[in-house]
Amino acid sequence: MVAVITGASSGIGRATALEFARKGWDVVLAARFAAGLEQVVTQCEQLGVRALAVPTDVAREEDVNALAQRAREAFGGFEVWVNNAAVGLFGHFEEIPTQDIRQLLDINLLGYIYGARAAIRQFKGQGRGTLVNVSSMVALVGQPFSIPYTVSKFGIRGLSISLAQELADEEAIHVCCVLPAVIDTPIFHHAGNYMGRRVKPPKPIIQAHRVAEAIVRLTKEPKEEVTVGNMSRMMRLQRWVLPARWFDKFQQKMIAQQHFRKKPSGPYQGNLYAPITNWNKVNGGWLPQDSGKKGKKRAGLSLAGVLLAGVTLASAALLTRK
Repeated sequence: MVAVITGASSGIGRATALEFARKGWDVVLAARFAAGLEQVVTQCEQLGVRALAVPTDVAREEDVNALAQRAREAFGGFEVWVNNAAVGLFGHFEEIPTQDIRQLLDINLLGYIYGARAAIRQFKGQGRGTLVNVSSMVALVGQPFSIPYTVSKFGIRGLSISLAQELADEEAIHVCCVLPAVIDTPIFHHAGNYMGRRVKPPKPIIQAHRVAEAIVRLTKEPKEEVTVGNMSRMMRLQRWVLPARWFDKFQQKMIAQQHFRKKPSGPYQGNLYAPITNWNKVNGGWLPQDSGKKGKKRAGLSLAGVLLAGVTLASAALLTRK
């Protein structure tokens, strides 16, 4: 069995490559940073599988088509394609340069479209296959101060749902969308930033391997949509039950306070136009190294705080209605 994974040099993509390798899958790994890919290839081969690095810019359709062709030449095809490559971009909406917004959409959204088209062509030819699109919980609830990223993740979710409908008669071809909560990956180090303050992930933060495990499970038990992390499910519920004006105020304040440091930051394009060669590993250093009770306790306390805030907002909304 062969899986193609984009964005495989770091973060969720790297964790997913290693998880597939542990399960005995051969992997074809794509990203812009060739040296980072070769590191993952070595790790996968040490787990006893075959691995191939294909430097790829997913914003270029010809690169994505070449990636699929390399997989066919090396392994005769593939059963799974994971669209995962993504970049981040923060700032007040009206202040982010248009060219940076366009570049993000080329990678985060068009890159997924190119990957989905290459995968579906292969799957229709062989009569089976699973496409996994990694979106985000922001595609369920929205997020201020990173609107281009949020738009791309909504688009990925729409692509997944609509493509699943188009392929409804293809019983052995599956389209799955993964909606993770906040994950400990390098994306927050690599993201473009025009907020004037340094970026940090809001708590609770969960480990990337949980998303990787969810992706691999979908190859055995395909589902149209899965969330990863309690925060993703909880925020979805809050957005549904609370009046929009209450939820929007809560979301704005929470993101403004928890997603940025007090330390100033100048304009920064991050890895929008070229890969950054540091932090090319699974985690971003946002969780304790041992990921033991200390990390779990912090996450639990943060989640309890958000839950309490949600209950408070709901109560206030009910009082307002009365």
